[in-house]
Amino acid sequence: MTQMVIDDKQLKNILKEAMLELLQERRDIFQEALAEVLEDYALVRAIDEGLTSEMASRDEVFAVLETVK
Repeated sequence: MTQMVIDDKQLKNILKEAMLELLQERRDIFQEALAEVLEDYALVRAIDEGLTSEMASRDEVFAVLETVK
């Protein structure tokens, strides 16, 4: 089996082309992946904020949830 050697610049160009093709031809897949990344980031920020904030009682939590309905 023959092995191919690809330098960093070639690899970068190949990845750019693949991402551009994905964006152009399969925008739905790209949008789903980006949405998941943003949701994960928001979840991490919410968890971090929760770790440093004061505890809320069950009643306080449900009172806030009731206002969202």
